[in-house]
Amino acid sequence: MSDQKLLSPPAKAKPGIRRLSSASATFEELTLGPSIVVPPEHMMKPSDAHETAAAMEMAKHRLKDIESGPGELTPPSSPQSNFTDQYAFAFDIDGVLIRGGKPIPQAVEAMKVLNGQNEYGVKVPYIFVTNGGGKTEQERCLDLSRQLEMEISPGQFICGHTPMREMAQKYNTVLVVGGEGDKCRTVAEGYGFRDVVTPGDIIKDNKDTTPFRKLTQDETNHSRARNFGETEIEAIFVFADSRDWAGDQQIILDLLMSKNGRLGTRSETFDQGPPIFFSHNDIVWSTSHNLTRIGMGALRTSLEAMYKAITGKELISTAFGKPQIGTFQFATRLLQQWRKDTHGINAPPHTVYFVGDTPESDIRGTNEFNASELSENTWYSILVRTGVFQEGTKPAFQPNATVDNVLEAVKYGIQREVEKSMKSKVQQLSEQQEAIVEE
Repeated sequence: MSDQKLLSPPAKAKPGIRRLSSASATFEELTLGPSIVVPPEHMMKPSDAHETAAAMEMAKHRLKDIESGPGELTPPSSPQSNFTDQYAFAFDIDGVLIRGGKPIPQAVEAMKVLNGQNEYGVKVPYIFVTNGGGKTEQERCLDLSRQLEMEISPGQFICGHTPMREMAQKYNTVLVVGGEGDKCRTVAEGYGFRDVVTPGDIIKDNKDTTPFRKLTQDETNHSRARNFGETEIEAIFVFADSRDWAGDQQIILDLLMSKNGRLGTRSETFDQGPPIFFSHNDIVWSTSHNLTRIGMGALRTSLEAMYKAITGKELISTAFGKPQIGTFQFATRLLQQWRKDTHGINAPPHTVYFVGDTPESDIRGTNEFNASELSENTWYSILVRTGVFQEGTKPAFQPNATVDNVLEAVKYGIQREVEKSMKSKVQQLSEQQEAIVEE
């Protein structure tokens, strides 16, 4: 592992990537092309985090180019010798790096270690894989850059609803549910969905749709007027946690039991409604409260129970995010593109250490993907004690390792790789000596 013996040279800004201050950057600016969000104190000189952020941003843009058209539009960059290409880290955010909107104490130091401030002088690539929804990857990038006070790019983010962008061409008129205000509509339109409606639009058209919910003046202003008696909604997407369970569930149930997604109608067979998709299936999640709070998975469970109680049938629904395998496949493709760009190797890193706090999604998803035929490399699960999982309880899904916090997880992974490298070198030396003796 010769790259671990090298000290990291001063970082240089990558050409073709805009550096935007976290103090003033806007969502619109981040959508104009490859960008990195930078704390104001690093605007004049790139920090140790710059190279990882820049490389992942370019890798994600190249993935989009490849998936939307033939060939590569940009040649790979030259390899960075102080970066290891053998392994990488993937992090959940809530409960691992952030809790209640504030950094977990060891998170900033963990990022410094990955960015080269370690005894081996090696830089380790990393990405963020979160089930949190309701915001674009660009907005999440802005948030995390401000919280951790470090350079981060949108290319490092995979959100629970990220895979939904691939369905934008399949459905025309869709209902998006969850999140604050009109943000989920903005996310969906940014993904390429052509005609996006919200529960607020439906209530504005018919105030009797939800007897116990009335729109505020601000909600009325942001809701779009249309005649839903003449509109067929082709799919339902729950992008983020609902802010109004009663109202949202009423509208969703109306559509699920409708004829071809037309509100005000009722199917006699209850099999003519639109499909429903959830960005993730976490029952609980970690917040600033000392106990976990219910999440989107709980909404899905509630809808399934009500649907069966009314129709006598099982509700068929689809969830993305962790632990769904598609999320891990996308992460693998991103890391493979990064490795191809930076090291000229068209294969993912040998090992990805996934650090999470939720056994039912983070650990389960990592373990099941690693055991599947779809995994091209090793995914290694590490559970931290700073979020959903609590000491004294037995995880429903067993991790490969359990540590106190994200810093310990990073140190554990790096040390494991160092020991693997040493064992490999000893084995090679032994084989060479045996060959000499035989001669």
